[in-house]
Amino acid sequence: MNIMKDLLKNKYLLSLGLLALLSLPCLGGNAKYSVTGSGAPKDGAKVYLVDRTSRAAIDSTTVSGGNFSMKGKAPKDAFLSVVVEGTGRGFPFFCDGKGVTVNVKDGSLSGSKLNTKLSECLRTNDEAYAQYQGFIRAFESLPEEQQALRAKDFEEQYRKEIKTYADIVQIMILENKDNLIPLAFIEYYPSLLSAANNWDKAKGLRKMDELLSSNPDLASHPYVIDFKRRMAQDDAQRALQAKRSTSFIGQKFRELEEADVNGAMHKLSEYAGRGKWVLVDFWASWCGPCKAEMPNVTAAYKKYHSKGFEIVGVSFDRDKDRWVKAIKDWDMPWIHLSDLKYWNNAAREVYGVDAIPDNILIDPEGNIVARGLRGQDLEKRLAQIYK
Repeated sequence: MNIMKDLLKNKYLLSLGLLALLSLPCLGGNAKYSVTGSGAPKDGAKVYLVDRTSRAAIDSTTVSGGNFSMKGKAPKDAFLSVVVEGTGRGFPFFCDGKGVTVNVKDGSLSGSKLNTKLSECLRTNDEAYAQYQGFIRAFESLPEEQQALRAKDFEEQYRKEIKTYADIVQIMILENKDNLIPLAFIEYYPSLLSAANNWDKAKGLRKMDELLSSNPDLASHPYVIDFKRRMAQDDAQRALQAKRSTSFIGQKFRELEEADVNGAMHKLSEYAGRGKWVLVDFWASWCGPCKAEMPNVTAAYKKYHSKGFEIVGVSFDRDKDRWVKAIKDWDMPWIHLSDLKYWNNAAREVYGVDAIPDNILIDPEGNIVARGLRGQDLEKRLAQIYK
């Protein structure tokens, strides 16, 4: 169920992310801003005007009688946000020289034609995203056994839900491709379109490039420049991680020592390099994609264990009770080890484990011959070995 992995790994990308702390060059000249607000729930609460590119507060005030106001200057067309302490939300707008009015109680912002429309688009997005998230939460609230039974139906329905959400965002983007409103969606636009098209990353990036090439003002905005810089950094980091992971293939396995469920310490060398094929499976009870993948691992173990195939599960858990319960509930009748240190598990450093589920396959002589065997890839490899 690769879609479950991608969903749980990437859904955080489908919401507005935090922005980098790096300041960028100003746009052409400055423009006045005038912010008035009402309906704030707590007098004395701080209100900040935040530059969404640098994430720095450029102004602040205090709520009095539920109201507040701020005036000043900022770079023209800067993407700003009014953040009211204690509400957990922001009110984005563009600094276009015209005043904006914020109603904290009903979550609206009005001002110029552009900023009023931006507020309406963000409300539409929030409603669509809430429906999408509601579907996911409803599934995750089911008992584990029901999740397992309905996994296939969930996968099919998820494709429909994510496409519905992506279509709504895409329509808003196309309707506003000649102005700055797409800035509010650019953070997750590529990944959203990718998810809606069976996780086709290239398509998501291509759509973003088409949008930016059609609107030079959008493409040259500091917010977009910073976003593309961070995307490039992320790509470089992923490439480094991939290189680090594949670098283990062809090498002898590296020693790892952790405790079993009874607290007894065991070394990987007790199992690997002793004449059996050994899969070292990195997982955790809190990992949804791990749970989705585990039936494939269990099936492989039951089919090939009698022929000399062994599995050593290395858990990235930190709660022993949850770890032990998952071993039983997920039907995992093989060797299990963990140091219960979560992402500080020793395996992270020894084998460069930066995401789970993950695994390495060790041949009878102790050589690592494959990594990241998922779904049918694991079955196909073992079928070749035990043909």
